[in-house]
Amino acid sequence: MDILSIVGIAVAVIAILSGNMLEGGHIDQLFQLTAFLIVVGGTVGAVLLQTSLPVFWRSMVIVRWVFVTPQIDLIETIDKIINWSQLSRREGLLALEEVSENETDFFARKGLQMLVDGNEPDDIREILETEINMIEQHDMQAAKVFESMGGYSPTIGILGAVMGLIHVMNNLADPAKLGSGIATAFVATIYGVGIANLMLLPMAGKLKALVKQQSIQYEMLLVGIVSISEGENPRSLQAKLQSYLGHA
Repeated sequence: MDILSIVGIAVAVIAILSGNMLEGGHIDQLFQLTAFLIVVGGTVGAVLLQTSLPVFWRSMVIVRWVFVTPQIDLIETIDKIINWSQLSRREGLLALEEVSENETDFFARKGLQMLVDGNEPDDIREILETEINMIEQHDMQAAKVFESMGGYSPTIGILGAVMGLIHVMNNLADPAKLGSGIATAFVATIYGVGIANLMLLPMAGKLKALVKQQSIQYEMLLVGIVSISEGENPRSLQAKLQSYLGHA
């Protein structure tokens, strides 16, 4: 569980509601179902028009990373690779077959299986590099779905405000309703700007950072597997992998 994400949202919401109350506003003034439907429905509709179904579906899958981050432990990854290297030097590459069968990460499992199957180092490198590039590209596109939502949301909020003002203009004959009507109209703008800047854009930024970190982990696995295939000394391999820690 990513506590910072939860705390960040809580702090933002509390700060806005508290500020509204200090200015004499009431919380119920900020809750308008119509404005919410316009902003959320319009934003989702716009991004669906822009995005392909596989990318949108992937974005809905990885959004949980904002609150439940994937297991990315680079130090543990180094230890695991070094254990593979030492095992292969003692018992040969075929000893990694059982390890590959018990490996839960699909990328590591694929690389180990290629080792066991006797693929050449250059072939392993080429295949795994392609795999990393495709995974990163697909997940980055999914993260950018929320970035796109953050771009559309404020504009949809303005659209909702204009629609609300049109409704107010239709009631000019009743001056008593004008003040509350205008206030209600601008709630849509608050929703659009608030959802974009307090949720969607920060979520997109966090997801892109996690995708990059995952790519670093996969690159470490690639380097480790190729080095094992080439018979590199475990100590030399460990020094090579530790250089990635400064870029994570």
